[in-house]
Amino acid sequence: MVRLIVIFLIIALVAAIFGFGGIAEGAADIAKIIFYIFLVLLVIALLSRLFRR
Repeated sequence: MVRLIVIFLIIALVAAIFGFGGIAEGAADIAKIIFYIFLVLLVIALLSRLFRR
C-alpha cells in the first residue's frame, strides 16, 4: 500500500513539472486517500496487537 502512495506521488510530481495540473491534482488526491487508509489500517493493527497480549 505504501508503494501505491509513492507511485501516485511520483506521478503527481512529474505531471506538475510538465504542467498537467488536473492529472497532478488527481494523482495527489488518490495518494492522500490511500495514505489515510493506510494510517487507519496501521492503527487498527497496532491496537489489535496490543489488546491481544
